[in-house]
Amino acid sequence: MTSRALLFALVLAATPAAAHAAQPVPWTSAVLHQTNDWYAGAEARRIADSVLLHQSPEGGWPKNVSLATPPGPEAVDPGAMNTFDNNAVALPMAFLARVVQATGDDGYRAAFERGLDYTLAAQYPNGGWPQYFPLKGGYHDHITFNDDAMVRTLRMLRDVAAGKAPYAFVDQARRGRAAQAVTKGIDLILRTQVRQDGELTAWCAQYDAELKPAWARRFEPPSLSGSESVGIVGFLMSLDDPSPEVIAAIEGAVAWFRASAIRDARIETFTDAQGRQDRRLARVPGAGPIWARFYELGTNRPIFLGRDSVVRYDVAEIEHERRNGYSYYGTWPADLLAEDYSAWKAAHAPAS
Repeated sequence: MTSRALLFALVLAATPAAAHAAQPVPWTSAVLHQTNDWYAGAEARRIADSVLLHQSPEGGWPKNVSLATPPGPEAVDPGAMNTFDNNAVALPMAFLARVVQATGDDGYRAAFERGLDYTLAAQYPNGGWPQYFPLKGGYHDHITFNDDAMVRTLRMLRDVAAGKAPYAFVDQARRGRAAQAVTKGIDLILRTQVRQDGELTAWCAQYDAELKPAWARRFEPPSLSGSESVGIVGFLMSLDDPSPEVIAAIEGAVAWFRASAIRDARIETFTDAQGRQDRRLARVPGAGPIWARFYELGTNRPIFLGRDSVVRYDVAEIEHERRNGYSYYGTWPADLLAEDYSAWKAAHAPAS
């Protein structure tokens, strides 16, 4: 019996029969917001044992899987699904760190360290992270800001480097490597911010090896992102001692968010002539602001692509399935502009 199969059998044997029949604990960010006593208790250990079962030999985890439930015999080899997408690495690592902090368990600590080593090994020399590691080819190899994959990684590594709770148990060598990785990541962020007419604007969701804006899926073109750019700016604002370059990046992005806002408009849900639920952009005085997910490079016009990859300038012109199955509009920068930027500006205002 392999060590992986043995651990699986031990988890099942140690779990009461009633628990097998119970609804699995949801694997969400809620597992990061419990008491220290809970992390030291049986339920947290049960989940942590399951997280270990899902961890691949490389040290990563799959996405879109409840790690709180042990994988069944039909589970896909996790080594084929190592990804930073959809919080697949940052969430289990943050959870395991809390369990280690509460229990001091060497097994959980070793799993966390494997995840940290995996994360550090995945960073490109230019400072970015791919969506999948080991590399799979295609757009999965691109530097990925999409869905905050790289930002989540940098936030976790920054806290590791600082020895911030719950990462105080991490050894000094790994803390040093994490600090270097964060420095390289920040440099990559600054290098990839797009300039238009000499002005700093926003970021694209993914970049190729030459740091050029790149395609992801067929409906995700090289473009300025009204969504992912928010997470990047939020991370830059969280830095304790921002450099002049970081400050300029934040100011440029905030100016772009303001200039790119779509006012007097909102997204409405309605029933179309075929009786289907649909969505449309409605012009309503006083509504908004909202932002587009994709802005055309060079023109800064909102663009919309369906699965045919054809650029259109009206969301109503793409197919019903994509129009209703993807967020082409949103309010992503609203809180950042209304609250976060003012607080950051006050904290970093030049001394008089």
